[in-house]
Amino acid sequence: MHSGIQFHENGILEKPILYLSDFFERHRNLYYDNLMRVRTHHDLTQWFKFFLTGIIETAKSGIHTFDGILQLKSDVDQRLKSFGSRAEDAHKVIVRLYQNPIITASQVTELIGKSKASAYRLITDLEKCNILGEITGGERDRIYVFDEYLELFSGKG
Repeated sequence: MHSGIQFHENGILEKPILYLSDFFERHRNLYYDNLMRVRTHHDLTQWFKFFLTGIIETAKSGIHTFDGILQLKSDVDQRLKSFGSRAEDAHKVIVRLYQNPIITASQVTELIGKSKASAYRLITDLEKCNILGEITGGERDRIYVFDEYLELFSGKG
C-alpha cells in the first residue's frame, strides 16, 4: 500500500486529498437534517455517524484515485521508454503535469531548458503517445492537458 507521503515525495501530489465537502454537498439534505437533529434533539451520535460515513466514503474514493494514479504512472513510465534521449526531458514534463495537468509550450520550453523547437518536438511526442492533448484548437498559444490524470479526479477514470 502506498501512502500520501510517497506521492508527495515523488512529486505526484503536493497535498493529501480527503475532501469531505464533496460528500456533504452530495448529501446536502442529510447534512442539514443531521445538524438540525443535533440542535433540536441533542442527538450528537447521529451527527457523528453521518460524519464518519463521509470520512469512510471519501477515504475509499481516495484509495481508488491513488490506485489509479499508480497505474497511470506505471503506464506513462512504459510509454516514456520509447523516448530515448528525450526521456529525461519528458520525465520533467510528466512530474510537472502531476502537479498541474495543464501546460503550455512556453512552460515546456522553460522546464526542459531547451529551444522552442525542442519543446514542440517533445510535445508532439507526448501527444502521439496520448499523454498530452491540445485543448484550445488554435494555431497559437496552445494549451495542453494531461487528460488521463484529470479523469482520475472527475470520476471518469
